[in-house]
Amino acid sequence: MNKSILTPKEIAELAIDVGVKRSKLSLTQLILLGIFAGSFIAFGGVGYLIVTQTMVSVDPGVAKFLGAAVFPVGLMLVVLAGGELFTGNCLMTIALVDRKIKLKDVLRNWTVVYFANFVGALIIAYICAKTGIISGAVKDGVFSIVKGKLSADFIDILLKGILCNVLVCLAVWLTFGAQDSIGKIFSSWFPIMLFVILGFDHCIANMLYFTAAKFSGYSVTFGEIFVKNLIPATIGNIIGGGVVVSLGYYYSYIRVRGEEKVKSSIRLKEHMAK
Repeated sequence: MNKSILTPKEIAELAIDVGVKRSKLSLTQLILLGIFAGSFIAFGGVGYLIVTQTMVSVDPGVAKFLGAAVFPVGLMLVVLAGGELFTGNCLMTIALVDRKIKLKDVLRNWTVVYFANFVGALIIAYICAKTGIISGAVKDGVFSIVKGKLSADFIDILLKGILCNVLVCLAVWLTFGAQDSIGKIFSSWFPIMLFVILGFDHCIANMLYFTAAKFSGYSVTFGEIFVKNLIPATIGNIIGGGVVVSLGYYYSYIRVRGEEKVKSSIRLKEHMAK
């Protein structure tokens, strides 16, 4: 009988294997899959803008909930169709601390995927802005989002970035454990919906909002986009996924396993010595 879900320990072991496989992807794969993932998240972001456009003036809470119910389609596409998403790939640090991959492997993946994600988000933003999808109330909505993000404090964005990627990487973590498509869809949906409702900062989603606003006439430079938001959001996302989730589960399940083996070996030697 096949299991419908893996145990936390099994997920941790699988996450290490996934990290190893990601470290071996070719440059072409990283670029193409990164562009796909960036565009998938952008689709979710545009969907959020459209769903919330009219409701936000009536009931902001309901508007955010409805938008949050649509946004997770981005991660669903990444998980089920295939893609390399920077924020999800922060989980590669679990393979790093287990010494299955090297730091240069992680940095190579993160760097290429990050900018490929940016290209994917930028392409969708440009098309949606130039075809009129982002106009009227939708444009007003993205302008409002960007204005708020640009005025936020560095530390605020950093902290929101940490909490955001804790939820995103928990969503990815749960999809590792789910053994069928329906399980992966629901595993993706709930944590992502929650981070959107709470208003946390996801660097790849923010790429969509900023470029969509810029292509729609909002006065902002790429330098301002990175310095005022993407850099602190990215650092926070790395801490949330690459440190809190990855290392938390590593020391909860994998390191404990290794320590148990050492203790067992010591007990065996002591028994044989007697």
